[in-house]
Amino acid sequence: MPRFRKAAVAVPEDKHPVDETLPPVKMFTSGLQHVAAMYAGVVAPPMIVGPAVGLSATETAFLMGASLFTAGLATLLQTLGFWRIGARLPFVNGVSFAGVTPMIAIGKDQGADALPVIFGAIVTAGLLGFFAAPYFGRLVRFFPPVVTGTVITLIGVSLLPVAFNWSQGGNRTAADYGSMRNIGMAALTLAIVLVLRRLLRGFLQQIAILLGLVAGTLVAIPLGMTDFDAFRSAAWVGFPTPLHFGAPQFHLAAVVSMCIVMLVCMTESTADILALGRIVDRSADARTIEGGLRADALGSAVSPLFNGFMCSAFAQNIGLVAMTKVRSRYVVAAGGGILILLGLCPKAASVIALVPLPVLGGAGIVLFGSVAASGIQTLAGAAMERGENALIVAASVGVGLIPIAAPGFYHAFPKDLLVVLDSGISTGCLVAIVLNLAFNHLGARKGAAPAPEPVPVH
Repeated sequence: MPRFRKAAVAVPEDKHPVDETLPPVKMFTSGLQHVAAMYAGVVAPPMIVGPAVGLSATETAFLMGASLFTAGLATLLQTLGFWRIGARLPFVNGVSFAGVTPMIAIGKDQGADALPVIFGAIVTAGLLGFFAAPYFGRLVRFFPPVVTGTVITLIGVSLLPVAFNWSQGGNRTAADYGSMRNIGMAALTLAIVLVLRRLLRGFLQQIAILLGLVAGTLVAIPLGMTDFDAFRSAAWVGFPTPLHFGAPQFHLAAVVSMCIVMLVCMTESTADILALGRIVDRSADARTIEGGLRADALGSAVSPLFNGFMCSAFAQNIGLVAMTKVRSRYVVAAGGGILILLGLCPKAASVIALVPLPVLGGAGIVLFGSVAASGIQTLAGAAMERGENALIVAASVGVGLIPIAAPGFYHAFPKDLLVVLDSGISTGCLVAIVLNLAFNHLGARKGAAPAPEPVPVH
């Protein structure tokens, strides 16, 4: 009997599913599934920012590889962690869409120094987030759904013009820009993605956008719309050379803009950690949230050293955990390892460069529209029946749309201010925060219902 009792104690039956390790094959395939679900989201920001700051197709492919590599590092920080860094949950980190529009605005003003200035701003914002993580829980109440929903909606809406530009061909000076062939290819890709989302189930439905990109590219090859130059010139093995585009530069306006983005990312990550904790049946306490935010921030601060951008939670992977019921954090860590290997293989990273811009545009309409839809979903829990909240959304969205609807609106303002003003996300977020403080905190009437807590974005 004692022997059997000892054996029972030795069997890790009471180990939480989050801390379980799976057989190697299942570990790899499940991790690859997470990579497939997030791949398009990781490479999309560098695909947008690269051409916007004047990079060639080859340099943009390098930037995409660096983003895959740094996303893998950030994911390992979250899942495995060390000291008080990392949520130690099946939590995927990747390049945040929230920083795309502010980075493009920085690029317009800085010219050849665009990437060093962007990287300097991200390093500063990451360090700010790292040291602010223990105190951020006290600030979350200032970022209720009325604020986060507004900002997420503006992120999606701000990115849609990029998809429209891609759909027309991407190069405004080209003879075929806006041609029926380009727009027709974008429309075909959009239709393919929608049909796949409607007909497929499970994992295949999750990667409908990726499958749509593949299908659209296959159709474009015989039409002569695919450029193989970047793929041919890419090496099979490489390393994202540290500071490839130059040492980080620190400009105040750029730093302020990216610090705002960091606060938005920390708010989203907090909501996602709480949601993931419920899904895996391991409630996220204050220390878990603090560790998760520190991993986000440290990953963001280190990322520019390897030519990557700001990192934050990928909500679509939380949905994948809920769907598959695979709760092991080591599965997601395996996915992080796969991302690092992809980042060390420039040939793999340059595959996405084969996709013609009109094909990307058609898929981008769904991808960026989904971001806006997530913001609207968040606003659904923002107690919009309260007149103050409706007014906050109206004013914030109105101000945030100015750079999109009237690009030259702030042309007479000082150049340093344009980095913030030309980003609808930054201006809309600032207006939402200030009005939320004015109406729901400083100006709150006695007995008024408190502002609801932030809700996760799926």
